Amino acid sequence: MIESRESEVHAFNLIAREKAIEAAAEIDKAVASGRDPGPLAGVPVALKDNLCTRGLATTCSSRILEGWEPPYDATVVERLAAAGAVVVGKTNLDEFAMGSSTEHSAFGPTHNPHDLTRVPGGSSGGSAAAVAAGFAPIALGSDTGGSIRQPASLCGVVGVKPTYGLVSRYGLIAFASSFDQIGPFANDVADAALTLEVIGGHDPLDSTSIPSQVPDLAKNLDRGVEGLRVGLVRELLEGIDEDVVSRVHEVADLFSSAGAEVDFVSVPAVEYGLTAYYLIAPAEASSNLARYDGVRYGMRAEGADVKLMNSSTRRSGFGDEVIARVMLGTFALSAGYYDAYYGKAQKVRTLTRRDFDAAYANHDVLLSPTSPSVAFKFGERSDPMSMYRCDTCTVPSNLIGDPAMSIPFGTGAYDMPVGVQVMAPQLGESLMFQTASFIESQAPVGGTP
Repeated sequence: MIESRESEVHAFNLIAREKAIEAAAEIDKAVASGRDPGPLAGVPVALKDNLCTRGLATTCSSRILEGWEPPYDATVVERLAAAGAVVVGKTNLDEFAMGSSTEHSAFGPTHNPHDLTRVPGGSSGGSAAAVAAGFAPIALGSDTGGSIRQPASLCGVVGVKPTYGLVSRYGLIAFASSFDQIGPFANDVADAALTLEVIGGHDPLDSTSIPSQVPDLAKNLDRGVEGLRVGLVRELLEGIDEDVVSRVHEVADLFSSAGAEVDFVSVPAVEYGLTAYYLIAPAEASSNLARYDGVRYGMRAEGADVKLMNSSTRRSGFGDEVIARVMLGTFALSAGYYDAYYGKAQKVRTLTRRDFDAAYANHDVLLSPTSPSVAFKFGERSDPMSMYRCDTCTVPSNLIGDPAMSIPFGTGAYDMPVGVQVMAPQLGESLMFQTASFIESQAPVGGTP
């Protein structure tokens, strides 16, 4: 299946044929010997190319890490292997997960399987496209400001950002450490739930890992939504394309018909969420990406001395989008500007937490669009601000660490997929998946790529 369309979709940076065959053979041996092969036995899984995998190049779609093979597996990779999953390849992404279209990859863009002239979203566009194209039923991505949910929406698949700390970040190459979270893509809610149960849970190798296990997410999928208190976030319905907003209102009507209590709720601080995010996240990126110096690993450019070698390596190894964000973050952290920019952005983060807490005091889950629009054409959003607005609806959950997920619900303009976002309070995954399952059960039948 991969060979049939990969040349036109370009979901993968690397296809691990030999390792996949070896892993499948080991599963066959386990079954033949009567051993439990695991809950994901034989299931093909694609990994975003910022997850460390022993013996496979892990590049973050950047020239600076081209060909680098980690000496260890990320915790989520180990847990997938223990569950019997078969890794089939590493997927394309915006370089170092900085982007919303997968146009900013050093190895070329990924195309949306539903329309090859349009983007798949980003930064986990390769993972979303791999699932949408049928290359793998499950993929992993990372979500820093919406990088799982937004491409899931644009490609018409399920995408989950768990509570911060529910899934170990050990072995995830960092972009912004207080935002980054690993989560699954899948064709349906049940598969996403099973995958999250496999990869989640405490990990002593990650100091931010929550000391608890993932709940049984499957048991509540069919409970319906009668009696649930559902809030439509008013601020996240403004400035959104009408074809997308209409789908969210359709979902709200379905909730009401099924016995849920639905009303509008205001979360005022989300209006400043995008601004705060694009100060804090680049500041953390500035710190995290300082390690790529041409000395310890990755590419090295020649220079007359260490300083010139270091600057030349970073200039030639990083793409323009990464350089722009690192410069922005360095500026925000610099003496004389820290309090004016970074400090104020952190205060907005606190206000956002308070506003969401107030919303959840009277609501079990919140609804919004996932993306302000359906998938756009390549080059349509070359202006950075236009591109950054793609994260309007997804960034708030990253700022506060709450879980959120995108569920496909019909199509919008150009017959392209639309995603509806469900948000829940911290560690509210069980109720979030229950709500998502209801949306999925009511979704209009859409086209296939």
